[in-house]
Amino acid sequence: MWKAFLVVFGLIVAILLGIFFIKGPQFTPPPLFVMPPESVSSGIAEEMVWENSVSAVGTLRASQGVTLSAEVSGTISEIHFESGQNVQKGDLLFELDTSAERAQLESAVASAELAEVNLKRTKELRASRSVAQSELDTAEARAKEAKAALSQIQAQLEKKVIRAPFSGRLGIRQIDLGEYINPGAPVVSLQSVDPMFVDFSLPQQQLSKVKSGYEVRLTVDTYISKTFEGTVKAIDPELNLTNRMFRVRGVLSNEDGTLVPGMFANVDVVQPDSTTVVAVPGTAVYYQAFGNTVFVIRDSDGGKIVEQRFVKVGRTKGDFVSIVEGIAAGEEIVTAGAFKLSNGRSIVVNNSSSLPVSLNPTPADA
Repeated sequence: MWKAFLVVFGLIVAILLGIFFIKGPQFTPPPLFVMPPESVSSGIAEEMVWENSVSAVGTLRASQGVTLSAEVSGTISEIHFESGQNVQKGDLLFELDTSAERAQLESAVASAELAEVNLKRTKELRASRSVAQSELDTAEARAKEAKAALSQIQAQLEKKVIRAPFSGRLGIRQIDLGEYINPGAPVVSLQSVDPMFVDFSLPQQQLSKVKSGYEVRLTVDTYISKTFEGTVKAIDPELNLTNRMFRVRGVLSNEDGTLVPGMFANVDVVQPDSTTVVAVPGTAVYYQAFGNTVFVIRDSDGGKIVEQRFVKVGRTKGDFVSIVEGIAAGEEIVTAGAFKLSNGRSIVVNNSSSLPVSLNPTPADA
């Protein structure tokens, strides 16, 4: 029985081996999978001459600005201005009711005139020694008192007539005709907006880079495509002890009234010298936790591959970033699609959908 089993088992093994040797050469392993090249956009690292500048965020301020009010209480009897009106220094703005003061004025004028007449008569009588010196002294004192009372009422009347202390633009009025106001109550804002000031702060490390007279350029979100120019007017001689910052004030023309006090502004203080840099579009830099890299394009076997390089980046200007180390001018680099690349990866360049880059981008106003 065992012999029969061994014979059958041997036949089966022989058949299987025969099939393997006959069919085996027809089975070949599948080819290794080759990744297709990635499509990327490219650009050239350029050598550029950049102005040296110091950047900050500032606040626009009027060269002169006050909130007008009355020194005395009273009822608004006349309003001579409209909200938003441009006025000149000395223009009449509003008046308080002066009926009581005018009545007092008439009495004070009469008292002053009478005191002057009595003084004149007393002087004549004293000259003829008809009255004592004490009577003359009394007459002189009463004349002075009457003049002082008259001057006081006239000053009170003047305080109820409010004029523009300087030329500028009025804000929105906060009073109505017939309204009773107290001393110091806000009536209307007056701002002199030409020229305009821009105030900003810089860290103490930048102190040597800012001088009076240096050019100032600024943009505001309202008119982001427009650049306004001015100069450094003043530098605070002391630092803020809390943050070690120093304040700077620039001055610029605002003839058309485009700029408004209180606006935030992006400020650049331009230095007189310049620096030559190697610059690439900001999209070419792949920012990662272990270091910033740029993919440089190389020719390889009739195609193109990328070399991943670590770079040291400098300051930015418009759409560009300066490269301090790692890239030379003239090298072709990947500007879009870096996130899907690795060192040595094959690529194909397609710049048909590349976005334009500029040192001074001008997007449409929001």
